[in-house]
Amino acid sequence: MRIREATPEDWPAIWPFFQTVVAAGETFPYPLDMPSELGREWWMHSAPDRTVVAVDEDGTVLGTANMNRNRPGNGGHVASASYLVDPAHHGKGIGRALVEYTLDWARRAGFRAMQFNAVVANNHHAVKLYRSLGFEIVGTVPEAFHHPVDGYVGLHVMHRPL
Repeated sequence: MRIREATPEDWPAIWPFFQTVVAAGETFPYPLDMPSELGREWWMHSAPDRTVVAVDEDGTVLGTANMNRNRPGNGGHVASASYLVDPAHHGKGIGRALVEYTLDWARRAGFRAMQFNAVVANNHHAVKLYRSLGFEIVGTVPEAFHHPVDGYVGLHVMHRPL
């Protein structure tokens, strides 16, 4: 697997699993019926932010990440990122590779930390992964996410110095 810059031509490969994950309503606070055009606008960042894809040796897109400043101005020294792995490829280390890639990007770009503003508290796989990579939960907003199965659950703010 390798990680490379995403191009507009990658969106048709990202969209099917983006749509599946978003429509499930378990991990992203996006509209469940988000159309492709809006998904592309929200996901495919342009410089100085970035979007990347993880691809296998055949070029199949397995997952994607986007990276950006968490806040502008005086908050611009903290990075943020979001991740999507095709559910057909879960458990293969793709998410870990994408997080490590974004951490390296943030370090090279001169950020002092990385922060995730909205990690769904019952997304145990993501929370475990982020913690294993040095992130800490610095706060939880109670009942800030309406999970389709578990009802109202918290959103963690997770942070890691670089």
